[in-house]
Amino acid sequence: MNIEELRAYCISKKGTTEGFPFDETTLVFKVMGKMFALTDIESDLSVNLKCDPDEAIELREKYSCVSPGYHMSKIHWNTIRIDGSVSDKQIEEWIDDSYNLIVAKLTKKQKEELQKL
Repeated sequence: MNIEELRAYCISKKGTTEGFPFDETTLVFKVMGKMFALTDIESDLSVNLKCDPDEAIELREKYSCVSPGYHMSKIHWNTIRIDGSVSDKQIEEWIDDSYNLIVAKLTKKQKEELQKL
């Protein structure tokens, strides 16, 4: 997976927007205004994704490319180095999980708006 494929997959998720709210190199993907993924477009490819706290620990123990979220809550976020050690399909599943965690926490009104998109 490269940066273009990562971006294309994230932006394909329903209700997703992208932007650079922090600086000119940190690309952030949000669903209904809530962050679910971010990546630095100028460094070695990695992505920060939200994760269930228990699963986050398991993933860090199982995969060498997964570490606590860089500059994020170490409990709820993982950083995944995209170095070829896990499949693109696996990374997409982790992106899906992050997206779904955010959607699950949206208000009823936001969920209704998302369904209309």
